[in-house]
Amino acid sequence: MKKIVLGTMIAAASLMAANYAPCAGCHGASAEKAALGKSQIIKGWPADKTIAALKGYKDGSYGGAMKGVMKGQVARLSDADIADLADKISKF
Repeated sequence: MKKIVLGTMIAAASLMAANYAPCAGCHGASAEKAALGKSQIIKGWPADKTIAALKGYKDGSYGGAMKGVMKGQVARLSDADIADLADKISKF
């Protein structure tokens, strides 16, 4: 039983860590970069600001130069995924 619980916890932690992985290519490992030199640095943004931005990208109501790229990136994210990402970014 302990092995199952431990395995589940490790898998969940891996998924949470991987959740930001697609973002890191442009925003940096800890959100410290301006994506492609065009975005704001998102490191430490409050979770509510990140949630609003990601939902806005998803519905097309937010964004500047990177709007098209980000719309594609967030299209697959659920509200729970967005909240998880926002929480992670707020802690960088």
